[in-house]
Amino acid sequence: MSQLLVVGNWKMNGSEATVAALLGEMVSAVQTPGVDVAICPPYVHLGQAVKAVASSFIAVGAQDCSSQTSGAYTGEVSPVMLFDIGCRWVILGHSERRQYHGESDALVAAKLAAAVEAGLSPIVCVGETREQRESGKAESVVAKQLVGALRNHAGIESLVIAYEPVWAIGTGLTASPQEAQAMHAHIRSVLEGIAGVDAVASRLLYGGSVKADNARELFAEEDIDGALVGGASLVASEFLSIVGAGST
Repeated sequence: MSQLLVVGNWKMNGSEATVAALLGEMVSAVQTPGVDVAICPPYVHLGQAVKAVASSFIAVGAQDCSSQTSGAYTGEVSPVMLFDIGCRWVILGHSERRQYHGESDALVAAKLAAAVEAGLSPIVCVGETREQRESGKAESVVAKQLVGALRNHAGIESLVIAYEPVWAIGTGLTASPQEAQAMHAHIRSVLEGIAGVDAVASRLLYGGSVKADNARELFAEEDIDGALVGGASLVASEFLSIVGAGST
């Protein structure tokens, strides 16, 4: 198993004061590199976060990026800009982007290409809805998302896939460790069929109501290499407990 990676997705939350307080607690507590740790604040707090974690083991990522490098794209932020200010990770294809902004697999693939070219490490999100799971389509939906995002992008280093069942995001519901492991094993088998992708080296994260009380069981599964944490990443003690669950 690769070294575990725990990523906090803060979504559209935070102020200058709360970011300073939250990162202050995290920086003082994350002292050893036993688990890779990253946080992904909103765009407006990225510069503040990069400065706050500069002397720590915590990395900073963005929650999205444009597929374009520069130009007349009002409201967009390019991956080149993100790398320039010190970001090292970027989340792509999150279900909320797909749902609220109509992002397709093709757009995720274009963003992935731009992010990799800029030097960022991508975290590609995949996951099915409750309806798709109950109709027996979960594996085919996730496979389609993977192939659509990774086609023609063979050879990506530091590839991370985050499996987030849509029905478990922000709902308090979570896949059982066994359900999560089954899907992660499926994801790894799909990656094996994509030319140039190193399925063994790729890290697979679970996301969807991850908390301190279920993280240890999830991390014990063979194909779960960490977590993409939503709401719990906004509470320092909770997030640090999740990180701690991966370091023991």
